Amino acid sequence: MAQISVKGLAGVENVADLKKNYNRHLHFTLVKDRNVSTKRDYYFALAHTVRDHLVGRWIRTQQSYYEKDPKRVYYLSLEFYMGRTLQNTMVNLALENACDEAMYQLGLDMEELQEMEEDAGLGNGGLGRLAACFLDSMASLGLAAYGYGIRYEFGIFNQKISSGWQVEEADDWLRYGNPWEKARPEYMRPVHFYGRTEHHPDGVKWVDTQVVLALPYDTPVPGYRNNIVNTMRLWSAKAPCEFNLKDFNVGGYIQAVLDRNLAENISRVLYPNDNFFEGKELRLKQEYFVVAATLQDIIRRFKASKFGSRDIVRTDFSTLPDKVAIQLNDTHPALAIPELMRVLIDEEKLPWDKAWDICIKTCAYTNHTVLPEALERWPIDLFQTLLPRHLEIIYEINRRHLERVSSLYPGDMDRLCRMSLIEEGGQKRVNMAHLCIVGSHAVNGVARIHSDILKATVFKDFYEMDPHKFQNKTNGITPRRWLVMCNPGLAEVIAERIGEDFIRDLDQLKKLRDFVNDEAFIRDIAKVKQENKMKFAVHLEEHYKVKINPNSMFDIQVKRIHEYKRQLLNCLHIITFYNRIKKEPNKQWTPRTIMIGGKAAPGYHTAKMIIRLITAIGEVVNNDPVVGDRLKVIFLENYKVTLAEKAIPAADLSEQISTAGTEASGTGNMKFMLNGALTIGTMDGANVEMAEEAGEDNFFIFGMRVEDVDAMDAKGYNASEYYNHMPELKQAIDQIAGGFFSPKQPDLFKDIVNMLMHHDRFKVFADYQDYIKCQEKVSALYKKPKEWTKKVILNIAGSGKFSSDRTISQYAREIWGVEPTLEKLAAPDDLK
Repeated sequence: MAQISVKGLAGVENVADLKKNYNRHLHFTLVKDRNVSTKRDYYFALAHTVRDHLVGRWIRTQQSYYEKDPKRVYYLSLEFYMGRTLQNTMVNLALENACDEAMYQLGLDMEELQEMEEDAGLGNGGLGRLAACFLDSMASLGLAAYGYGIRYEFGIFNQKISSGWQVEEADDWLRYGNPWEKARPEYMRPVHFYGRTEHHPDGVKWVDTQVVLALPYDTPVPGYRNNIVNTMRLWSAKAPCEFNLKDFNVGGYIQAVLDRNLAENISRVLYPNDNFFEGKELRLKQEYFVVAATLQDIIRRFKASKFGSRDIVRTDFSTLPDKVAIQLNDTHPALAIPELMRVLIDEEKLPWDKAWDICIKTCAYTNHTVLPEALERWPIDLFQTLLPRHLEIIYEINRRHLERVSSLYPGDMDRLCRMSLIEEGGQKRVNMAHLCIVGSHAVNGVARIHSDILKATVFKDFYEMDPHKFQNKTNGITPRRWLVMCNPGLAEVIAERIGEDFIRDLDQLKKLRDFVNDEAFIRDIAKVKQENKMKFAVHLEEHYKVKINPNSMFDIQVKRIHEYKRQLLNCLHIITFYNRIKKEPNKQWTPRTIMIGGKAAPGYHTAKMIIRLITAIGEVVNNDPVVGDRLKVIFLENYKVTLAEKAIPAADLSEQISTAGTEASGTGNMKFMLNGALTIGTMDGANVEMAEEAGEDNFFIFGMRVEDVDAMDAKGYNASEYYNHMPELKQAIDQIAGGFFSPKQPDLFKDIVNMLMHHDRFKVFADYQDYIKCQEKVSALYKKPKEWTKKVILNIAGSGKFSSDRTISQYAREIWGVEPTLEKLAAPDDLK
């Protein structure tokens, strides 16, 4: 095809206009009195040029919301893992080809410019990336939606590998400025901390507080070719001008100004824990900061009428749930519930019952994990100090909640204890998940099996009392970033067969089943994969100085490093495969390049040791001449959104090998499926539904099911039984323990071995044998490229369900009470 349609048309006028605007930005906005331009100047000029195409649509979208006054959706999250913005904006505005051509005519390389952009790494992993996909889908489905979060000055740390160890460095992503954000100081809001409460006949006052200002920064979120541009509003902490100066300590002026940092530290840095609760005061401050600022914004917007006017029109809060939906992304923004109650009762003077009814109808809660160490349980004394009024409100919510439990289950004291929002014992704590369930009208898990586990175990008591609250919303990913943008070759091959509508309606990929025996299509799919592998191999050879065999199977596991995700099981397969090659060097082994990537939380010792083990295995395997290019092991450094966009399209095999019942959903699994990798995985999270959609014959399923894990917990897991009865497992463990992979420090991995042998909660050995056998099937199939590719086609064809458009349509209809639409807004240039 002469013109790659999925990238938009490069009309002559279009290109000429872009070049003119580009040069204007380069010379007047940026370079000014410098007579040289850097590559960064060229990137910023392009970013500003593309941004110009957003602003008209952005203003018109927001204007239309003020005029139509639809119900608005507020997605509250402490994380938005956005990655880069430039290419995604060009894709959604159909500007990619025109920009490519304009840059080419100006003698610039588009890919080089794109590499200048910093990732917005304001998230840890799945939860934060899900929020980003949801923003894309909400805009593409025409919902009046807002993402609210924190503008961290430092996002997730950059990971360096030094002598095999992870080293963290600060992610100073704003160093050169961010062309995609617009500060809105006119909407600055005060947020209160500490102080005490006073109870008066006319209500309660929260007094003697410390004030921090919340300064909003808006980032545009364009829908896919529908001219809708929504807003992500991130709050930054600012000290008020009077900060520390009113208590004028004589001569303390300098110190007072320096102390402003203490207030502004609230938005300084993202906590780098994934699936782990760290009960630090600064983190609780962050959680309240985003919630308090956001609720002020929500209520201002609810009260105000038409565009550009702040005249108060609405005073009747009973209509709030008809105009506002608040979605809590995990328990991190749970304080929205007591804060909304505080505003309605203390400030708007509503009676409790009315306020509580409004609160429940407005709020909904998404649970993201069942791991006990991840559940937020805040000590009561911290609450008492930082948020005394909120603690009082939580006590009152709990009193009424337990009264209801008592009346429904008279005399059941155990149940009362289990269901309380306040956990007794050592030190009293607030169970934030319980608060979210009680204060919401809907509670959802993020994959069918996860939602079932919530109802059967973790929240069983709450499900029995309020079954109507519990729902499932299986996660999804946006096909714009995760197919069209990162894998244009594949998107094109698909569009040639079934047209372009699949980009908006991913279920249409089902039509590809008709082509599963089409020789030309099989060839095209295999060719795109090979091209992606060659491109990624070049990237790897530049970065790792390892010679890659592009005909080897690219076997990839990328995700946060965590015991439950079982990167160690992958390691045991690598060692076993290595030992087999050494034992029979003349056998025709299926060559593999095994890549593992992901960050370990800085305080998570075991996870850091797992990284050290992977790098140690690589050092041995990659330098063994007997093995040659039949096995290479690479640890992918600094895994982030932008690296995922390069690695995932190049993958042959996707590793999704968590212990059944531990991975709530997973979303990386879906990205690999959509991009033409086959999956080896347990029946966990969304893998279950993926296997269902693709057909179990086209999926490499292994290992215990949830029922088997439960049975083993009841009976007791004995690692040494497996160790003693499986020679290859024993050999691998003995090599790790004996210093085969760390000859200079033979006991380097003693902690890992000790954990695996004596206190492995995630039962790595129990799934070892089945995993190895399953990997043998993978290797055998890879030797038959045509059969392999047919399964790839059936996987792509089955991945439609896993679009975040489907997920968001379900949230919209079943939780928020709004209707998605594929209608377009008129483009600004369509205006007469």
